[in-house]
Amino acid sequence: MDALSADWLGICRRIVAVQRQLFEATPGSAARTVYEGVGEGGDRSLVIDRRCEDAVFAELEELAAAGASFVAISEERGEVVFAEGGAVRVVIDPIDGSLNTRRTLPSHSLSIAVASGPSMADVEFGYVYDFGASEEFAAGRDRGATLDGGRIDVAADAEQLELLGVESAAPGSMQALEQALDGSVFRLRVIGSIAITAAYVAAGRLDGMLSLRSCRSVDIAAAQLIVREAGGAVEFGRLALDRVDLDLAARYPVAAGAGERSLGTIRNAIEEAG
Repeated sequence: MDALSADWLGICRRIVAVQRQLFEATPGSAARTVYEGVGEGGDRSLVIDRRCEDAVFAELEELAAAGASFVAISEERGEVVFAEGGAVRVVIDPIDGSLNTRRTLPSHSLSIAVASGPSMADVEFGYVYDFGASEEFAAGRDRGATLDGGRIDVAADAEQLELLGVESAAPGSMQALEQALDGSVFRLRVIGSIAITAAYVAAGRLDGMLSLRSCRSVDIAAAQLIVREAGGAVEFGRLALDRVDLDLAARYPVAAGAGERSLGTIRNAIEEAG
């Protein structure tokens, strides 16, 4: 079986069903604040993170048993080779927005991307499921982006932004950015999941987004395709997409917008804020 031709939408939906049961069985913050070592991504791992990742890998193991070869790249386990490995990459964040999950804030997501090669430019399928809103964002390369099966498009591109999503928003990094954005952005929104925030750009809910800290491939690989297939634009600093690696060790600044004008506003603010 060719891993790229697998029923990835069905696979992702089965994973969501299992993860939903895990969240329902672990309803409080205390139960969700149980740690278990450090993941390959460098963060302390919650037990619920591990269990959500197990749900993903159970599906991947079945896919490999059916004859598919691929390399999984996951926040917790790192790089795992299935069968002969090969060029196909499956990039996984079992829980994007782990702090939200731990504190029982509703905005957290499953993010899965499938790529035909090692870079962001090679992503062929992207999936983000927002557990708080029970919404499914998906995209196929050159096939558009959808929300719960219906086509989505970004907002109108403009230099003046009404709503900008900001992620990795540590207080010490906000002041300079706020000053740089003053006059060009009406309001800021902090959701707590890079994947959801970018997906909201794709759906026209936000005019743009940025992360104040460089992010990993697992956080953005799926959502960046969803934004681009919805007609938007994504930047990883000054790098072309085929220069942005999917491996877990890589870190990149990320910004997304409805188009070049909105991205220009965000880019100028980032540069001014230093």
